[in-house]
Parts: sequence; C-alpha cells; structure tokens
Amino acid sequence: MFCCLRTCLNGGQLRKPTSAAHRLREPEVHLDAAHMGPDVILLSHQLRVTGTGGVLATAPLVQSKSYFEVKIQQSGSWSIGLATRQADLTRKWGGGDRESWCLCSDNATRHNDEEFRPVVANCKQPTAAAKTPAAPVTSTANGILNNSAAAAAGLIAIEDLQEDLLMTTGVETAPELSPVDALISAPQRDYPDEGDILGVAFDHVELNFYFNGKNLEVPFRNVRGSALFPVIYVGNGAILDIILDNFTHGPPSGFERILLEQSLL
Repeated sequence: MFCCLRTCLNGGQLRKPTSAAHRLREPEVHLDAAHMGPDVILLSHQLRVTGTGGVLATAPLVQSKSYFEVKIQQSGSWSIGLATRQADLTRKWGGGDRESWCLCSDNATRHNDEEFRPVVANCKQPTAAAKTPAAPVTSTANGILNNSAAAAAGLIAIEDLQEDLLMTTGVETAPELSPVDALISAPQRDYPDEGDILGVAFDHVELNFYFNGKNLEVPFRNVRGSALFPVIYVGNGAILDIILDNFTHGPPSGFERILLEQSLL
C-alpha cells in the first residue's frame, strides 16, 4: 500500500512540472491576422505580408531593448515601425495617426500625419523609371517590378535578379566586365529597396531604423503607448517579410529579439 501511494505521488510530481512547463511555453511570434487591415494578405506562416494596409505582430515590445528586421522581397509602397492596437490599419502608409511611428518607402518618416524628409539627403532612386523622392504618397516611389514584365513572373529576389542580369550576354554598356567587376562598379543604393534588410531597434527612449546594418540616424524620441507592437504597412504590390530571429545583421549592442516570456509575467 505504501509503495502504491509512493508511486501515485511520484506520478503526480512528474506530471505537474510537465503541465506547468507546457502552459508557460513561449508562443510563436508572427504577424497577427486578428489585427490587420481588411485587404492585407499573410503568407509563409504569417511572416510575409502583401496586399494593401497594415498588420501588427502578435507580441508587444515589453523588454528594455527590442530588435527585429524586415526584408523587402518586392518593392512598392511600404512602411515599417511601431504602432498600438488603436492604429488605423486600413491605410497603405504608416504614421498617418497618433498611434504609429514609421519609416516609409518614399524617403520619409511619419507620425501623427506629420512627415519628416528626406531620410537620406539627395537620395537617388534605383531605376530610371522610379519617381523622384519628393513624389506624393499616392504614387509608387520604388516600383521596380510593378510596371515591368518581370512582375508577371511573381516574386523575384534581388539576388536572383542581379545574377540573371549579370549572366546575360550582349550587354552593350560593359560586356567585358565579369560578374564580380559589375557588382563592384554598380552604384550603391542609398535607400532601402528590393532585397534590402531594414532593422528596427526600440529601447523605450528612442526608435531607430537601420538599412543593411547601418543606422539611418532618424530616430523617433518619446514614443509612448500602452502597448507597442511591430507594424508593417504595404501597398502597390509590395511584399515584405518580418524577421524575428536569426537576423541577417546583428542587433545593436544590448538589443535582442522580442522576448514573449517577459510579457507573460
């Protein structure tokens, strides 16, 4: 009888921690289908967004220093940054109200419908067909694929696009250049576009944006909200991926990925 009682108690002790560990298991972070505009489309396990409008992530930024990245898979109009759940997610531009703080694809940052530009002085657009940096928000600033035959082919990564162009023979401008030489001689983009990585760092004092690991030096200060979430707005064919772990560029010193377990305390 004592053995049976001991076995039952041991069994209970084994099950109890397992059950508690399961309840406290860190949930997966992704874009939130419950908090997005009606014309937004989520793909790739809710880590990719297209369509028109904004979408929040499922986790608020509760730790002291948070960092996440966004990759521009296909250009168009986009905005990235932070927002509360009261933000207007029906827009294709962020920063149009008091509830969102965003870096936008037209070389501007926005908050409370106030525009701050240019983010990069004398910014040159990556294609001859692109609009000027001062184009109104109703036009597409960086539409590489929107008005080309390549758009019909679907999603094309910038790495693949560059490789195809470099391997093409009969280029009249510089046929003697090797692929490596062509990459070296190609002008560098000075503002994020297709294939680039945007970083977002927030420490409850400043909100900073990064372009392929370089700080753009256009911080928002005194960002306030009851709960602040990563936000992405898209329009005009833009396709963006949110990166919440295994970052392409290392976070700034002291910053780390969004930690959900702290929000459960």
